[in-house]
Amino acid sequence: MRFGPAGNAERFYAEGFKASVQAPEWLAAQGLTAYEYSFGRGVSLSDDTAADICAQAERWGISVSVHAPYYINLANPDPEKREASFRYILDSARKAVALGGQRVVVHVGAAMKMERSEALTNCRAGLIEAYRRLDDIGLEQTILCPETMGKYSQIGDLRETLDFCLLDERMLPCIDFAHLHALGGGSLNTQADFAAVLDTIESVLGLERARKMHMHFSTIEYTAAGEKRHHTFAEEKYGPRFENLAPLLYARGYDGTVICESKGTQADDAMAMRRIWQAQA
Repeated sequence: MRFGPAGNAERFYAEGFKASVQAPEWLAAQGLTAYEYSFGRGVSLSDDTAADICAQAERWGISVSVHAPYYINLANPDPEKREASFRYILDSARKAVALGGQRVVVHVGAAMKMERSEALTNCRAGLIEAYRRLDDIGLEQTILCPETMGKYSQIGDLRETLDFCLLDERMLPCIDFAHLHALGGGSLNTQADFAAVLDTIESVLGLERARKMHMHFSTIEYTAAGEKRHHTFAEEKYGPRFENLAPLLYARGYDGTVICESKGTQADDAMAMRRIWQAQA
């Protein structure tokens, strides 16, 4: 199992580091083995910098994934908006390769004023078209990871996300346990709660595919509308807790990637998850 942060933690900068090209060596020194580079606000990383990060990640044994821009909405039927979404996905996939990775985490979309059924139909068609375009430009190795979302207005509850992954066997879900917790009104509190989620994933995708899935984990604050904001492990009044998930992942032989999205302490909390995981042995 690989553990690492989404982006660079506050401590990375506090210790005098300034550039993401320095992140792989820093992460390796913490005992971490994964790193998610975010293109949330747009794909602006230069090819030269991507190559430098790739070289450092390979040197220090860091597995890199990327998060595609938040602007993607494959539910939107407007041709120009859809083309922009496809462009974001393809640009993210190109940079993933340049960074030495394959996994591209995607927020699939939002229903806006459409019926949810129509939005889901558009999203399914959009994911199929995205892979057609990826294949056309030689990026067939891309692993799109549709993410489970934390707000009711967004497309991507657990079942919707798993159904998307049935469209192409190359896809793996990005299961964001904080989002599931928020969407369920604080539903992940015990091992049994997490086991029910894993059971659902395995029943749809099969155990072998489920074992490789991408994961996001942090604690989270939520309202009646769902996700409000991510928090840190130190803020103990918020859930969910990795202690309730780790024994299940270990017992079932999971070997995917866990990316921590804690606010500011994502590296330290990733290290905490790694220690919890190692304690299962």
